[in-house]
Amino acid sequence: MANFKLIAYFCDMKIKYFYLIASACLVTACYTPKRDCKDFKTGEFTFDYEISGEKKTGRFTRDENYSVEYYENKIDSSSVRWINDCEFVLKSLKDQSSIHFKILETTENSYTFEYSNAARDPKKELVVMRGEAIKVKQ
Repeated sequence: MANFKLIAYFCDMKIKYFYLIASACLVTACYTPKRDCKDFKTGEFTFDYEISGEKKTGRFTRDENYSVEYYENKIDSSSVRWINDCEFVLKSLKDQSSIHFKILETTENSYTFEYSNAARDPKKELVVMRGEAIKVKQ
């Protein structure tokens, strides 16, 4: 009889944990990050990056057609082609290389994005990086 009570207790606990886990999954599955991408099409932004383990800060200005990046005492200009409100491609005016950006989430003054080479080389693994840009001016 004691074994039956012990089995019933464990079955009851499994059911409770199942409902708890199912509820947690349902709540997190319904979460949709805020994406007000139109607010970040133009303006002046800063971003942090790392080179050889050293953290640095760069900045860029972007209007509807061009982006100018300032980093490590260098200036790089790119044309901007918007795919939709949250995705765009920067094409370097210097070497014609292209980078695809996708805004994943926005806050009041920043956005989280991921980026990768726009031109895919089937012989190389696609590397997707993430970053955050902070808007400092309209």
